[in-house]
Amino acid sequence: MIVLAPVYRPGARLPEMVADLRAAAPDLHVVVIDDGSSDPAAARAVDAVRDLGCTVLRHPTNRGKGVALRTGFRHAAEAHPGQDVVCADFDGQHSVADVLRVAECTRTTGRMVLGVRRLDGEVPPRSRVGNAVTRVLFRAVTGWAVRDTQTGLRAHPADQLDWLLSVSGDHFDYEMAVLLEATRVGLPIEQTTIATHYVKGNSSSHFSSLVDSARVYAPLLRFAVSRLSGSLRTRAATSSAAVRPVVPPEG
Repeated sequence: MIVLAPVYRPGARLPEMVADLRAAAPDLHVVVIDDGSSDPAAARAVDAVRDLGCTVLRHPTNRGKGVALRTGFRHAAEAHPGQDVVCADFDGQHSVADVLRVAECTRTTGRMVLGVRRLDGEVPPRSRVGNAVTRVLFRAVTGWAVRDTQTGLRAHPADQLDWLLSVSGDHFDYEMAVLLEATRVGLPIEQTTIATHYVKGNSSSHFSSLVDSARVYAPLLRFAVSRLSGSLRTRAATSSAAVRPVVPPEG
């Protein structure tokens, strides 16, 4: 199993999480994708995980989480063929136990698995409301009941990596696009509940409420428009066939 950690300006929690993960599961291979961090603290954190035995992939400039994830998927497919992949946020939101549980679920089911957060207790209002709205819209558009469309803890079987590389989206919209595309092609999605950890009101997150929310909802809107257009074309074709005059055979 390969663990992908897309990071941007990480702090001390990154090497702490890596150390705990490697202690709990020495056979896991951790790949850190540094998405254009330039500050000294981030450089120290990334150097520390390299010293712990992680593979470090670097983008010279910040390109977005979607690009970072595809960089990780491409590396996993080329350097570790046949290995399942679990993606996690290494900013304190995900526990080692939950990362391992989601990974094990994919190993046993052979399906995409989402770590679904319990959005109760000390959850920042923007996270609680945003997730609730997106969950309702996702079900309205797709008909699929996905309880946490914005979770960053996800596991994928090895045979999905090429497909994941074909999904578009460079920023936080990529994770939404993956779920929408899964509903379109009929890929099963497993869901398992995980603990919810927000550090200092989720201050470590690089999610921009306005810009990134717009990016997340854009794929939903495109998907809805595509579904509606397809439905209208089908109805028009059916209606046209129903009123087409029947020409009796000659003779």
